[in-house]
Amino acid sequence: MRPPGRVWSKPFMRAWWVQSPGPIAAGPLRFGERPDPSPAPREVLLSVRVCGVCRTDLHLAEGDLKPRALGRIPGHEVVGEVVGLGAGCSRFGLGERVGAAWLARTCGTCRFCRRGSENLCLEPSFTGWDTDGGYAELMTVHEDYAYRIPEVFTDEKAAPLLCAGIIGYRALRCSGITPGGKLGIYGFGGSAHLTAQMAIFEGADVYVMTRSAAAQSLALELGAVFAGGADETPPELLDAAILFAPAGGLVPPALEALDRGGTLAVAGIHLSNIPELDYQKDLFNERRLRSVTANTRADGQEFLAEAGKIPLNPTTVAYPWTEADRALRDLSADRFTGAAVLIRDS
Repeated sequence: MRPPGRVWSKPFMRAWWVQSPGPIAAGPLRFGERPDPSPAPREVLLSVRVCGVCRTDLHLAEGDLKPRALGRIPGHEVVGEVVGLGAGCSRFGLGERVGAAWLARTCGTCRFCRRGSENLCLEPSFTGWDTDGGYAELMTVHEDYAYRIPEVFTDEKAAPLLCAGIIGYRALRCSGITPGGKLGIYGFGGSAHLTAQMAIFEGADVYVMTRSAAAQSLALELGAVFAGGADETPPELLDAAILFAPAGGLVPPALEALDRGGTLAVAGIHLSNIPELDYQKDLFNERRLRSVTANTRADGQEFLAEAGKIPLNPTTVAYPWTEADRALRDLSADRFTGAAVLIRDS
């Protein structure tokens, strides 16, 4: 546990928000002051230290995901210090380091929540989409949806774990890959490079298809047995594959690369249109195409425990917190490999 944090007292915080969704080059984000949030019952108030930059933030800024409210503050890979407690809080104390992730709340009563599939909740809330996120000095998170972070990770290395890592973990499980199997990964950004490390640790052979030469080099450095172009055919049939790139045009070649009985899991929340599929060529012989939708809290807890044991080594590119717009422009243009993180000044 860290030393007790100070009680936050100033009335306004600095933040980035989506002013008017549109192309990232047109500047849809605005930077300025917003009123400090106050924690509701069972919420903790976080002083944000680091926030990861996720492709979902880019989709929100550009309008692929319509903001649920005007002026929404993005960011859902948040590492912060607890500086305030709402009524009834008992999980965390002042000064503790806490992570906030994509899943902000679920109803707890629908048929999906009751069966343990809260990622399919009928009335969910998501951080940085339904509620304000971590592109700000302060944010609130319900204590039941916050995570303790293994001490082995610094703040900078921990941030990408809270979405890129958790979603990659769920995608890996949805793919059905087993030890000794051949796993294809299409796209090799923040989530994919963490998923590859998990798969290799668990005994899979990893084949990476991505357009970036730098990402191909990183994949080989991390232990992939093959790295080629985004639409390149891997040298062997795959037992499973995960599509991280938001490109529906990659679905047919990824399905064609599967062996009989293989599964292609689509990990992104947004995907461009999928071209027409040929049933005999793309899906016959029990090939499966499935989506990956959000995550459960159990996914997050299991993943963070595993990540600390490996331990995962996120490749991060740090940006000053005041340059969130530049980080998103660079993400859109594939100007870095790994995961971008915003480091807040003091």
